[in-house]
Amino acid sequence: MAETQSIARTFPVKPKLKPTSANSSTPTSESKYWKSFKTPKEIQTPQTLVSSINSIVFSPTSPHDFAAAHSATVSIYSGKTLEPKTTISSAFRDTVTSASFRSDGRLIAAGDLSGAVQVLDLKTRVPLRRLRGHTRPVRVVRYPRVDKLHLFSGGDDAIVKYWDITTESKIYDLLGHKDYVRCGDASPVSDDMFVSGSYDHTVKVWDVRVMNSGSVMEFDHGEPVEDVIYLPSGGLVATAGGNSVKIWDILGGGKLLCTMESHNKTVTSICVGKIGKESGEEAQQYRILSVALDGYMKVFDYAKFKITHSMRFPNPLMSVGFSPDCSTRVIGASNGTLYIGRRKVKESESMELVDVGGFGQVEKPQRRVLRPSYYRYFLRGQSEKPSEWDYLIKKLKKIKVTEHDKLLKKFMHKEALLAALNGKNPANVVAVMEELVARKKLMRCVSNLETEELGLLLKFLQRYSTMPRFSRFLMGLTKKVVEMRAEDIKSSNELRGDIRNLKRDVEEEIRLQQTLLQIQGIVTPLLKIAGRR
Repeated sequence: MAETQSIARTFPVKPKLKPTSANSSTPTSESKYWKSFKTPKEIQTPQTLVSSINSIVFSPTSPHDFAAAHSATVSIYSGKTLEPKTTISSAFRDTVTSASFRSDGRLIAAGDLSGAVQVLDLKTRVPLRRLRGHTRPVRVVRYPRVDKLHLFSGGDDAIVKYWDITTESKIYDLLGHKDYVRCGDASPVSDDMFVSGSYDHTVKVWDVRVMNSGSVMEFDHGEPVEDVIYLPSGGLVATAGGNSVKIWDILGGGKLLCTMESHNKTVTSICVGKIGKESGEEAQQYRILSVALDGYMKVFDYAKFKITHSMRFPNPLMSVGFSPDCSTRVIGASNGTLYIGRRKVKESESMELVDVGGFGQVEKPQRRVLRPSYYRYFLRGQSEKPSEWDYLIKKLKKIKVTEHDKLLKKFMHKEALLAALNGKNPANVVAVMEELVARKKLMRCVSNLETEELGLLLKFLQRYSTMPRFSRFLMGLTKKVVEMRAEDIKSSNELRGDIRNLKRDVEEEIRLQQTLLQIQGIVTPLLKIAGRR
């Protein structure tokens, strides 16, 4: 009685040899987060300005417009559309080096190489105040945290000045630096404190309430300081100079906490970025974003003291900015290119604000009306994530079976080997060979190959037998194939040519290995001597 028997479930063959490349690791969730900052479709190419972009700053108020300082111009970009909004150029006589928004986002202050500091109205683009006092180019201008009446500036005259904007007068000359003052930042917790960095390798902390004693703290970065920022807690300061970024503990007396040296060239700018939203599990996860002349942007987790993400750009980078709402990242290059990245914000993160009279602004609730007449009514709940105690049942995925797997299932061994060789995927070929070894059929298949089929196998062995991933298995197989089919190889000119190519590649690999061993013999004693020191 003919009776159909149920065939056991089959699985596709896979190579037992796994690559050891570092790139095979799966990307982390944080790496996916930073890669999600992409140029929107509306902006097909990066924005290109006239010259090197010296400074990028974001407005502290929504929708968080940002300003880019380049040549004798400050360009304002919309935080919503990322398109140019306005340009301010008539007020400046020379290249603009630094810009800063006031806490309400209505005014912007900027300094240029002529030594002047301009305070301008963003709507009318009219200069409201012109602060004169620096004898050399101004390199840094910053507003305090919420103070609207004062700002500080520093320049190549090695002086930090504290200004009263209403009277256009200088309040203090803060002396102490011995070289160009190139950077500075205001404290996020006090309007009276700020920090400045100079090419004399020092970073000084100033407090305008105690000016008789000069700076209240000083620490040495070890190289010319290109940028300095306060971290959100107000007790830590990050400095950039040379190819390193350092973290300092101000509350601990200026103690050095960490040094990051992952860049190959000078770090030109740093800023603080935050992952996630204002509340929830992702809140308060701050990172330091650094850019350098080597074209790399690095993301540094200063809580764990490690690099969490790296991105390469085609040009040297001069400035970087990150929006307060965690949606936009802007990088300025030395050739005037703006690399703007926008992250898609979920509906829950971008809820509309409604003004309730007398009670401030509240979020407008987003209602989703579901009716049985709608198709999505029957799909509701499919995107819900399981809770901790739910029992999850997953649907089995259908296995896609390739041609050589089908032939192996039918015990057509020679045909399966030829199908894998014609597929030109070395991993699949080795997997089929390993399966044939397990079935003790590989050498029988080799002995039954025709001349053209044997040439196909020899070409495969000549190409992949010296590859480290497959060499241990294929070298032994190559020796057995040559011994078994020696007579056929001698009688065919084409097969003899394949053997000559195989011999040449093996000799080249042996020569390379000998050279590497010689280099290892030279380097190993030097490393041991260096380790003793």
